[in-house]
Amino acid sequence: MKRSAAVAGQFYYDDSSRLFQQVEQYVDIRAVKEDAIGIISPHAGLIYSGAVAGATYSSIRFPETFLLLGPNHTGLGPPISLMGEGEWEIPTGTFKIDRKLAGRIAINTPLVTKDSQAHIFEHSLEVQLPFLSYFSRDVKIVPMTMLTASFDDCIELAEGIAKAIKSVDYSVVIVASSDMSHYLPDRIARQRDSMAIGKILEINPGAFYETIRKEKISMCGYIPATVMIHAAKLLGADSGRLIKYMTSGEVSGDFESVVGYAGIILS
Repeated sequence: MKRSAAVAGQFYYDDSSRLFQQVEQYVDIRAVKEDAIGIISPHAGLIYSGAVAGATYSSIRFPETFLLLGPNHTGLGPPISLMGEGEWEIPTGTFKIDRKLAGRIAINTPLVTKDSQAHIFEHSLEVQLPFLSYFSRDVKIVPMTMLTASFDDCIELAEGIAKAIKSVDYSVVIVASSDMSHYLPDRIARQRDSMAIGKILEINPGAFYETIRKEKISMCGYIPATVMIHAAKLLGADSGRLIKYMTSGEVSGDFESVVGYAGIILS
């Protein structure tokens, strides 16, 4: 199955040359690159979150495969949906799904359902792809969306993912696709987001999950982020770095109702 772009022309340009130029304005070719185990990257329209995503992807050495974990905004498909084979297409490239890694994740974790329906219209993973294609035409992906999961589910899934990644003989980076606080005054969004970011940088999935729930932080991808943090920890991550943080107000000029964006590397 080839999954065609669902949000080209909405979240990013639908013309290949214009999209390349759009991404190019957000990447930093001078950035020092590091080996990452997991990252947080936003998924809003590129005009709003592209600077954060571009800075983040500019700062890592690319692996053979990206495991893309994102929230399910559409409500379609099972609670945890893994697309195990096929291709994803955007104007600047086509990405093959890493069937080997996808299959091992599915085997290791009964919570995962192989499914394509949840991915057809979902934007949270697709918006990562223009940055992947800018830096590499050969990288593979494993797409996974999450509609709902308990903390225990997140831990179980992370353990299965870590086991699968350890079993393959090539490099994998886990991407948790998430925006931060939604539709708050800029000052409050920054305060709440700083609490969540602090727990991510500590590589403490339990404290992160608890902080999100206790403080009612409207981070749409906190479930994928929890999974990524724990999996990265199991894979040896012992340091975190905030690459860039900004809010939509810096683009729109509206600081009364913003969305926050953070780019984070765990290594």
